[in-house]
Amino acid sequence: MHRRTLLVNGGLGALLTAGGTTAYLMLRADQPATAGTQRTVAVQQGTVTATVTADGSVSAVATMAASFATAGVITEIKVKVGDVVAAGAILATVDATDANADLTTAKKNRTAAKDALARAKAAVPYNEDAEKNAQNQVDQAETTVKSAQRKVDGTVLKAPMAGTVITINSAVGAQSGNGAFAQIANLDQLQIEASVPEADAARLKPSQAVSIAWNALAGVTATGKVTAISPTATSGNTVSYPIFITVDKNPEGVRLGQSVRITVTVGRAENVLFLPTAAVRSAGNRHTVTVVKDGAQEQRTVEIGLKGDTATVIASGVALGEQVVLATATATTGTGNLQIPGGVQLPGGGQRPGGGATR
Repeated sequence: MHRRTLLVNGGLGALLTAGGTTAYLMLRADQPATAGTQRTVAVQQGTVTATVTADGSVSAVATMAASFATAGVITEIKVKVGDVVAAGAILATVDATDANADLTTAKKNRTAAKDALARAKAAVPYNEDAEKNAQNQVDQAETTVKSAQRKVDGTVLKAPMAGTVITINSAVGAQSGNGAFAQIANLDQLQIEASVPEADAARLKPSQAVSIAWNALAGVTATGKVTAISPTATSGNTVSYPIFITVDKNPEGVRLGQSVRITVTVGRAENVLFLPTAAVRSAGNRHTVTVVKDGAQEQRTVEIGLKGDTATVIASGVALGEQVVLATATATTGTGNLQIPGGVQLPGGGQRPGGGATR
């Protein structure tokens, strides 16, 4: 019995010790962690650049659809995708049998109308109304001939512009008239189509310089200029605006539809004082920085200029080389679980009146 009593008392003592340790750890869990170290950065002088970036795709500045004016069965296709054609070059033809027959009939009717007009003019006695009616018949016949001639001409499809055939949407034996037969594009002049958020669209203007990088072509870049910003936003979850950029010189291997990354320079300031944007605090039109001098901190009001991608121009308020607080790590509060010896896990982060851990 004496031995059993010692064992029980020892167990109770261990539990009390563990409970005290747990309470202590839980109280410590709600205490702020050690404050982070202060970081400073020197006021520098140089160039600050502001840019707008977006993803886009390659397209042709000039593209036209070629469609048959006369419906019919396609009898011949003279080009293939990739062919370079001149304006007016024959692309394809449709069966012209019916169109030629209509033209022949229209011409015969015109001849008959002209003969009737000649008889009306020579009639004795002369009848002015008869001549006018005959003249009307001639005019109508002439209109019919011209319409029939257009149908015959429409059986031959010609290139509406010089360029490269980029699509053919039909085949020999198919019926024409189901949309555009082909698309022709001028691949000598390419453009980039992209879309930017409304905040970035407000910073863009025509003629701004653009850097273009191809995603699928390693190391391939080009330059260009902003040519247009759409005045109408696209529909969707966010408000964005299409923009168009002409490419100054086409790199080798570039094709329509390739994806690119564009960077538009919207602002540039040279030989200016600047700080990382993270070092400048703004409240409305008031901007301040914290300068460290002789170990003491001093808050100053500054005037800023261009806000670049990572830095902000400081127009006044600090001098070159002065040390400015960049960031200060904030204290943290423990909210995780506590592990005590023996493998017993207790929840942490609870609050008791006064801000301590719950016992």
